[in-house]
Amino acid sequence: MALQSIWFFLWGLLWAVFFMTDGFDFGIGTLYPFIGKNDDEKRIMLNSMGPFWDGNEVWLVAAGGVTFAAFPLVYSVMFSSLYSALMLILFALILRGVSLEFRSKVDDPGWRLVWDICIFVGSFAPAVLFGVTFANIFQGLPLGESGVYHGTLFTLFNGYGLLGGLLFLCLFLVHGALWLAIKTEGELHDRAVSVANKVWVLLVIVAVAFLIASKSETALYDNYITNPALFIFIVLNVAALLGVKVFLVKKTYFKAWFASALTIVLCTFFGIIGLFPRLLPSSINGDFSLTAYNASSSPLTLKIMLVVVIVFIPLVIAYQTWAYNLFKGKVTKEDLSYDEAY
Repeated sequence: MALQSIWFFLWGLLWAVFFMTDGFDFGIGTLYPFIGKNDDEKRIMLNSMGPFWDGNEVWLVAAGGVTFAAFPLVYSVMFSSLYSALMLILFALILRGVSLEFRSKVDDPGWRLVWDICIFVGSFAPAVLFGVTFANIFQGLPLGESGVYHGTLFTLFNGYGLLGGLLFLCLFLVHGALWLAIKTEGELHDRAVSVANKVWVLLVIVAVAFLIASKSETALYDNYITNPALFIFIVLNVAALLGVKVFLVKKTYFKAWFASALTIVLCTFFGIIGLFPRLLPSSINGDFSLTAYNASSSPLTLKIMLVVVIVFIPLVIAYQTWAYNLFKGKVTKEDLSYDEAY
């Protein structure tokens, strides 16, 4: 049981790290057509995330791979029940990647406008759909005894699901605006700071609404009530969210971005802790839920995977740390002249 519990929280951690890293990419892509006022500014925005976005998606592959290997039954039910939503996310991610590579290949306004729209759609759609998907998991899916999903794509777009989508979108918008504040200069920098301040207010409102709705729409608070010490995670989450504003006021934008990253991780773990040990709760009957204990691989598989994770995850972290340090400077117009620039 200990192995299943370890893998449950590793599964949650991989999703949290993905949202933390790729979240600012989604935020930048969503803000892209609104605060980039000319072609140079738009290219600066793209190049601010250019060296990182594909590496950030390694965590998505890792989260999906862990779901498949550690909890194969969950993987099969999730990717059949949520097939339409997950395929929309996949197509949007592909569209975004292609758009980033193709946009600057032809110096034509019409060509670039098409790919600009695709960049927005490929960033906005995953940000919202991930939130909708995880909110529905927190709420419970209409799963039958055999794991059959008794619903449609539109079943996911309920009030609580849409609130989760809005929460994720606001988190990523603030995260992306803060990254732009770190990486840019001049008027673009000022607009990014202004957006971060404005969206932060909306984020606080949505986060409070989500916490209140979670009490009536989900069973997430059961674990917290049983173990009151767990409320420290919610307190830390609130502190991190308030820290974003404090550091914004102080104009220490990297600290604000770090507080935003911590907010995203703790928001994810608010749900992960509340779910434990359920991975896919059933809203039809709690006995139909898939948990870390009834849907896991064999103990031998979990042990082998744990060794693999202990060896390779630090290598991924080391590489990303090196990459972020290498490209830690601000992006300027001079950088756009390089052949490698977007």
